[in-house]
Amino acid sequence: STITPDFDDANNFSVTLGSTVGATRQLDNPDNIANAVGQSGVITITQDGSGSRLLTYNGAWKFTGGTAPTLSTAANAVDVLAYYVESSSRITATLITDTK
Repeated sequence: STITPDFDDANNFSVTLGSTVGATRQLDNPDNIANAVGQSGVITITQDGSGSRLLTYNGAWKFTGGTAPTLSTAANAVDVLAYYVESSSRITATLITDTK
């Protein structure tokens, strides 16, 4: 299943990954990204009570070294994806894992 934040709605978002949509979700390029150049925020990503859910990222999401980060996979684990919208096709992001 795909997660598509709308950057006209907010800067900060949260999502819980669960089994009802499968083990892997995709963070899509946001809606209204062209209106959000210069915007920054966070996406809080929580594992459900089972954990082991994965997240992939669409093309606009860019990470250190060009490698997408791996989520914490423990049950109820919480990660925070901090982002900055550089352009209508580029979002620089970093994942802060296992926040407690």
